[in-house]
Amino acid sequence: MTHQELDPESPYDLLGKTAVVTGSSKGIGRAIALELARAGADVLVHARRSREEAEQTANEIRSLGRETQIVMADLVAPENHTRLFDEAWKWREIDLWVNNAGADVLTGTTATWSFDEKLGELWQVDVLGTVRLSRLVGEKMKTRGEGVILNVGWDQAEIGMEGESGQLFATIKGAIMAFTRSLAKSLAPEVRVNCLAPGWIQTEWSESADPYWQQRAQQECMLGRWGTPQDVAHTARFLASRAGSFINGQMVPVNGGFQTNPNSKKT
Repeated sequence: MTHQELDPESPYDLLGKTAVVTGSSKGIGRAIALELARAGADVLVHARRSREEAEQTANEIRSLGRETQIVMADLVAPENHTRLFDEAWKWREIDLWVNNAGADVLTGTTATWSFDEKLGELWQVDVLGTVRLSRLVGEKMKTRGEGVILNVGWDQAEIGMEGESGQLFATIKGAIMAFTRSLAKSLAPEVRVNCLAPGWIQTEWSESADPYWQQRAQQECMLGRWGTPQDVAHTARFLASRAGSFINGQMVPVNGGFQTNPNSKKT
Protein backbone atom coordinates (compact mmCIF):
# COMPACT_ATOMS: atom_id res chain seq x y z
CA MET A 1 0.00 0.00 0.00
CA THR A 2 1.16 3.53 -0.62
CA HIS A 3 1.14 6.30 1.95
CA GLN A 4 -1.98 7.76 0.34
CA GLU A 5 -3.94 4.50 0.59
CA LEU A 6 -3.49 4.12 4.36
CA ASP A 7 -6.44 5.08 6.50
CA PRO A 8 -5.38 7.16 9.52
CA GLU A 9 -8.63 6.13 11.22
CA SER A 10 -7.83 2.42 10.97
CA PRO A 11 -6.78 0.89 14.32
CA TYR A 12 -4.40 -1.40 12.41
CA ASP A 13 -2.33 1.37 10.83
CA LEU A 14 0.74 3.10 12.26
CA LEU A 15 0.85 6.40 10.40
CA GLY A 16 3.04 8.93 12.19
CA LYS A 17 4.80 6.27 14.28
CA THR A 18 8.50 5.46 14.38
CA ALA A 19 9.74 1.94 15.05
CA VAL A 20 13.03 0.17 15.73
CA VAL A 21 13.39 -3.52 14.84
CA THR A 22 16.62 -5.13 15.98
CA GLY A 23 18.04 -7.87 13.78
CA SER A 24 16.00 -6.62 10.82
CA SER A 25 18.38 -7.30 7.93
CA LYS A 26 16.82 -10.70 7.23
CA GLY A 27 14.38 -13.36 8.41
CA ILE A 28 11.66 -12.58 10.94
CA GLY A 29 13.11 -9.17 11.80
CA ARG A 30 13.12 -8.08 8.18
CA ALA A 31 9.52 -9.22 7.73
CA ILE A 32 8.45 -7.28 10.84
CA ALA A 33 10.27 -4.11 9.71
CA LEU A 34 8.60 -4.21 6.30
CA GLU A 35 5.16 -4.95 7.75
CA LEU A 36 5.40 -2.00 10.15
CA ALA A 37 6.43 0.16 7.18
CA ARG A 38 3.42 -1.09 5.20
CA ALA A 39 1.30 0.00 8.15
CA GLY A 40 2.70 3.52 7.86
CA ALA A 41 5.60 3.57 10.34
CA ASP A 42 9.08 4.90 9.66
CA VAL A 43 11.51 2.15 10.67
CA LEU A 44 15.10 2.05 11.88
CA VAL A 45 16.91 -1.04 10.59
CA HIS A 46 19.50 -2.72 12.81
CA ALA A 47 21.98 -5.38 11.74
CA ARG A 48 24.99 -7.09 13.28
CA ARG A 49 27.28 -7.72 10.30
CA SER A 50 25.76 -7.44 6.82
CA ARG A 51 25.45 -3.83 5.71
CA GLU A 52 24.36 -5.07 2.29
CA GLU A 53 21.36 -6.96 3.70
CA ALA A 54 20.48 -4.00 5.91
CA GLU A 55 20.53 -1.73 2.86
CA GLN A 56 18.20 -4.12 1.03
CA THR A 57 15.68 -3.91 3.88
CA ALA A 58 16.05 -0.12 4.05
CA ASN A 59 15.51 0.23 0.29
CA GLU A 60 12.28 -1.75 0.52
CA ILE A 61 11.11 0.47 3.36
CA ARG A 62 11.81 3.54 1.21
CA SER A 63 9.93 1.97 -1.69
CA LEU A 64 6.88 1.87 0.59
CA GLY A 65 7.10 5.63 1.04
CA ARG A 66 8.55 5.46 4.53
CA GLU A 67 11.72 6.93 6.03
CA THR A 68 14.46 4.75 7.47
CA GLN A 69 17.86 4.71 9.11
CA ILE A 70 20.47 1.96 9.50
CA VAL A 71 22.50 1.24 12.63
CA MET A 72 25.15 -1.48 12.61
CA ALA A 73 25.84 -2.86 16.10
CA ASP A 74 27.09 -6.20 17.41
CA LEU A 75 24.95 -6.81 20.50
CA VAL A 76 27.47 -9.27 21.93
CA ALA A 77 29.29 -6.16 23.19
CA PRO A 78 27.35 -4.51 26.07
CA GLU A 79 28.49 -1.01 25.07
CA ASN A 80 26.67 -1.44 21.77
CA HIS A 81 23.33 -1.79 23.57
CA THR A 82 23.68 1.81 24.76
CA ARG A 83 25.04 2.99 21.40
CA LEU A 84 22.08 1.51 19.50
CA PHE A 85 19.65 3.12 21.93
CA ASP A 86 21.40 6.51 21.69
CA GLU A 87 21.58 6.48 17.89
CA ALA A 88 17.92 5.52 17.62
CA TRP A 89 16.80 8.43 19.79
CA LYS A 90 19.09 10.84 18.01
CA TRP A 91 17.17 9.95 14.87
CA ARG A 92 13.63 10.15 16.26
CA GLU A 93 11.38 9.78 19.28
CA ILE A 94 10.66 6.03 19.18
CA ASP A 95 7.06 4.78 19.50
CA LEU A 96 7.60 1.04 18.86
CA TRP A 97 10.64 -1.06 19.76
CA VAL A 98 10.95 -4.71 18.67
CA ASN A 99 13.72 -6.78 20.29
CA ASN A 100 14.10 -9.42 17.60
CA ALA A 101 17.91 -9.76 17.34
CA GLY A 102 19.17 -13.20 18.28
CA ALA A 103 22.44 -15.08 17.98
CA ASP A 104 22.55 -17.81 15.34
CA VAL A 105 24.04 -20.96 16.87
CA LEU A 106 22.36 -23.40 14.48
CA THR A 107 24.08 -22.58 11.18
CA GLY A 108 27.61 -21.72 10.05
CA THR A 109 30.69 -22.08 12.24
CA THR A 110 28.78 -21.44 15.48
CA ALA A 111 26.93 -24.72 15.01
CA THR A 112 30.19 -26.51 15.87
CA TRP A 113 30.72 -24.59 19.13
CA SER A 114 30.46 -26.25 22.53
CA PHE A 115 27.25 -26.02 24.55
CA ASP A 116 28.82 -23.46 26.90
CA GLU A 117 30.02 -21.29 24.01
CA LYS A 118 26.58 -21.31 22.41
CA LEU A 119 24.91 -20.53 25.74
CA GLY A 120 27.24 -17.58 26.33
CA GLU A 121 26.59 -16.13 22.89
CA LEU A 122 22.82 -16.49 23.23
CA TRP A 123 22.87 -15.02 26.72
CA GLN A 124 24.78 -11.91 25.60
CA VAL A 125 22.75 -11.19 22.47
CA ASP A 126 19.27 -12.51 23.17
CA VAL A 127 18.85 -12.08 26.92
CA LEU A 128 21.14 -9.22 27.95
CA GLY A 129 20.47 -7.39 24.68
CA THR A 130 16.71 -7.61 25.24
CA VAL A 131 16.88 -6.75 28.95
CA ARG A 132 19.23 -3.80 28.66
CA LEU A 133 17.58 -2.29 25.60
CA SER A 134 14.10 -2.79 27.03
CA ARG A 135 15.03 -1.04 30.28
CA LEU A 136 16.58 1.91 28.45
CA VAL A 137 13.70 2.16 26.00
CA GLY A 138 11.04 1.54 28.63
CA GLU A 139 12.27 4.30 30.91
CA LYS A 140 12.28 6.77 28.02
CA MET A 141 8.81 5.73 26.84
CA LYS A 142 7.32 5.81 30.34
CA THR A 143 8.62 9.33 30.90
CA ARG A 144 7.21 10.33 27.53
CA GLY A 145 3.85 8.78 28.48
CA GLU A 146 3.40 6.14 25.76
CA GLY A 147 5.06 3.38 23.77
CA VAL A 148 5.07 -0.28 22.82
CA ILE A 149 7.83 -2.87 23.31
CA LEU A 150 7.72 -6.30 21.67
CA ASN A 151 10.14 -9.07 22.61
CA VAL A 152 10.63 -12.43 20.91
CA GLY A 153 10.41 -15.73 22.81
CA TRP A 154 9.68 -19.30 21.72
CA ASP A 155 6.45 -21.28 21.92
CA GLN A 156 8.12 -24.37 23.40
CA ALA A 157 10.14 -22.54 26.07
CA GLU A 158 7.48 -23.19 28.70
CA ILE A 159 6.93 -26.87 27.89
CA GLY A 160 10.47 -27.86 26.94
CA MET A 161 12.03 -29.77 24.06
CA GLU A 162 14.55 -32.59 24.19
CA GLY A 163 18.14 -32.20 23.00
CA GLU A 164 20.85 -29.57 23.19
CA SER A 165 18.95 -26.98 21.14
CA GLY A 166 15.87 -27.46 23.29
CA GLN A 167 17.89 -26.88 26.45
CA LEU A 168 19.56 -23.80 25.00
CA PHE A 169 16.50 -22.07 23.64
CA ALA A 170 14.18 -22.98 26.52
CA THR A 171 16.68 -21.34 28.87
CA ILE A 172 17.26 -18.26 26.74
CA LYS A 173 13.77 -17.60 25.44
CA GLY A 174 12.21 -18.60 28.76
CA ALA A 175 14.28 -15.86 30.42
CA ILE A 176 13.06 -13.30 27.89
CA MET A 177 9.45 -14.33 28.43
CA ALA A 178 9.74 -14.11 32.22
CA PHE A 179 11.40 -10.70 31.92
CA THR A 180 8.59 -9.50 29.63
CA ARG A 181 5.95 -10.23 32.26
CA SER A 182 7.79 -8.25 34.92
CA LEU A 183 8.67 -5.37 32.60
CA ALA A 184 5.01 -5.02 31.57
CA LYS A 185 4.04 -4.59 35.23
CA SER A 186 6.84 -2.09 35.75
CA LEU A 187 5.95 0.13 32.79
CA ALA A 188 2.14 0.01 32.86
CA PRO A 189 -0.04 1.87 32.18
CA GLU A 190 2.00 4.15 29.91
CA VAL A 191 3.87 1.44 28.00
CA ARG A 192 2.62 -1.91 26.73
CA VAL A 193 5.05 -4.85 26.65
CA ASN A 194 4.27 -8.17 24.98
CA CYS A 195 6.23 -11.15 23.71
CA LEU A 196 5.83 -12.94 20.40
CA ALA A 197 6.35 -16.70 20.78
CA PRO A 198 6.97 -18.14 17.30
CA GLY A 199 6.79 -21.87 16.67
CA TRP A 200 8.24 -23.66 13.65
CA ILE A 201 9.01 -20.73 11.34
CA GLN A 202 10.79 -20.95 7.98
CA THR A 203 14.17 -19.29 8.48
CA GLU A 204 17.70 -19.80 7.18
CA TRP A 205 18.07 -22.93 9.34
CA SER A 206 14.84 -24.55 8.10
CA GLU A 207 15.95 -24.27 4.47
CA SER A 208 18.69 -26.84 5.05
CA ALA A 209 16.97 -28.90 7.79
CA ASP A 210 16.91 -32.65 7.15
CA PRO A 211 13.65 -34.56 6.41
CA TYR A 212 13.17 -35.43 10.10
CA TRP A 213 12.82 -31.77 11.07
CA GLN A 214 10.73 -30.95 8.00
CA GLN A 215 8.25 -33.65 8.99
CA ARG A 216 8.32 -32.78 12.69
CA ALA A 217 7.59 -29.10 12.06
CA GLN A 218 4.48 -30.00 10.09
CA GLN A 219 3.30 -32.69 12.51
CA GLU A 220 3.61 -30.42 15.55
CA CYS A 221 1.50 -27.70 13.93
CA MET A 222 -2.27 -28.18 13.93
CA LEU A 223 -2.36 -26.48 10.52
CA GLY A 224 0.17 -28.96 9.14
CA ARG A 225 2.70 -26.47 7.78
CA TRP A 226 5.72 -24.35 8.58
CA GLY A 227 4.95 -20.82 9.64
CA THR A 228 6.44 -17.93 7.68
CA PRO A 229 8.21 -14.76 8.86
CA GLN A 230 5.19 -12.90 7.51
CA ASP A 231 2.92 -14.80 9.91
CA VAL A 232 4.97 -13.40 12.79
CA ALA A 233 5.09 -9.94 11.22
CA HIS A 234 1.30 -9.73 10.94
CA THR A 235 0.99 -10.50 14.65
CA ALA A 236 3.64 -7.91 15.50
CA ARG A 237 1.74 -5.27 13.54
CA PHE A 238 -1.47 -6.08 15.41
CA LEU A 239 0.20 -5.91 18.83
CA ALA A 240 1.94 -2.63 17.93
CA SER A 241 -1.25 -1.00 16.71
CA ARG A 242 -4.26 0.51 18.45
CA ALA A 243 -6.13 -2.69 17.58
CA GLY A 244 -3.99 -4.45 20.20
CA SER A 245 -4.19 -1.67 22.77
CA PHE A 246 -5.81 -3.85 25.47
CA ILE A 247 -3.19 -6.62 25.25
CA ASN A 248 -0.33 -6.28 27.73
CA GLY A 249 2.13 -8.56 29.50
CA GLN A 250 1.22 -11.51 27.29
CA MET A 251 3.07 -14.32 25.53
CA VAL A 252 1.44 -14.55 22.10
CA PRO A 253 2.06 -17.88 20.31
CA VAL A 254 2.45 -17.71 16.54
CA ASN A 255 2.53 -21.41 15.75
CA GLY A 256 -0.66 -22.52 14.02
CA GLY A 257 -1.61 -24.35 17.22
CA PHE A 258 1.03 -26.59 18.81
CA GLN A 259 0.32 -30.28 19.22
CA THR A 260 2.59 -32.93 20.72
CA ASN A 261 4.12 -35.19 18.12
CA PRO A 262 4.36 -38.78 19.44
CA ASN A 263 7.30 -39.45 17.08
CA SER A 264 9.22 -36.31 17.99
CA LYS A 265 12.35 -37.89 19.46
CA LYS A 266 15.08 -38.21 16.88
CA THR A 267 16.78 -41.60 16.82
